[in-house]
Amino acid sequence: MEVFENLSASSRLEKGPLDAYSRAVREVTESLEPAVISVGTEGGRGGGSGVILGAGAEAATAVTNSHVVRGIRRAARNPNGIRALLSDGASVPVEVLGDDPPSDLAVIRFTPEEEIPVATLGEAGNLVVGQLVVAIGNPLGFQRSVTAGVVSALGRSIRGESGRLIENVIQTDAAINPGNSGGPLADAAGRVVGINTAIIGGAQGIGFAVPVSASFRRVVFALVTEGRVRRAFLGVVVQSRPPRSGSEGGAGVENVAPNSPAGRAGIRRGDVIVGFRDQAVRSNDDLLNLLDESAIDQDTVLRVRRGNREVSLSVRPREQTTD
Repeated sequence: MEVFENLSASSRLEKGPLDAYSRAVREVTESLEPAVISVGTEGGRGGGSGVILGAGAEAATAVTNSHVVRGIRRAARNPNGIRALLSDGASVPVEVLGDDPPSDLAVIRFTPEEEIPVATLGEAGNLVVGQLVVAIGNPLGFQRSVTAGVVSALGRSIRGESGRLIENVIQTDAAINPGNSGGPLADAAGRVVGINTAIIGGAQGIGFAVPVSASFRRVVFALVTEGRVRRAFLGVVVQSRPPRSGSEGGAGVENVAPNSPAGRAGIRRGDVIVGFRDQAVRSNDDLLNLLDESAIDQDTVLRVRRGNREVSLSVRPREQTTD
């Protein structure tokens, strides 16, 4: 019968070459997967993912989410009882160098038993909507699961578990589930362009990642060297505005917090911030980069585009609190 001939023929098929899409995902997986770790308690409570960004003679350093670290600490009987499960199956204790809820990033350090691979960082600013991205993590306890999708949108703002807005995140339709948090989002070259951070409950195909950018690098450096990130706080929610009508872009003010430095300075909803100190502001990322510790409690000139005119305002940012 024909069906038996078909079954017999299928058992003799040779392994064919992968298509271009599958090859790209496979190559990313082979290069990046060994640098992905699982982060949790010794008893398996809590948990998330992480990616190794540095390794020396005695210790390795990885990035994960702030909410992952804080969640594990709540779940663990011992606040310091965090462990990392490496790609070779080894489980090692973890030291938290620092975590930063406003960016939802944390840096951890551990001592591997053997030489360990390190991921390569990319640049989220080079991404375009529709571009292939690959997520690797430990969703629902399934170690080093790989999903692929595209960049669905850029420059999104989401509210993190701390209640604070996380700005300029990457939206992707690569499947992200609980446990993926802290794991890498990579481009087709295997470079880490984001750290997976959140999903929308009840939605499908909507996940978010903290972008690898100048802000990301500054946060990680501060956590490694000081254990915390000091930021200046204006009290505005901003969204990047593209250039138009011969004018350059800026950071559009979506909301102004009551009794904030921005509110006291006279900044209004609908203003577009185009300058801070003597630096141009062409996007919300520009503004966030300028709101570092050097701006805390300093009288600063802030330039806004209000309608068809530019207005200069004096603002004194205060230090942003994280607890």
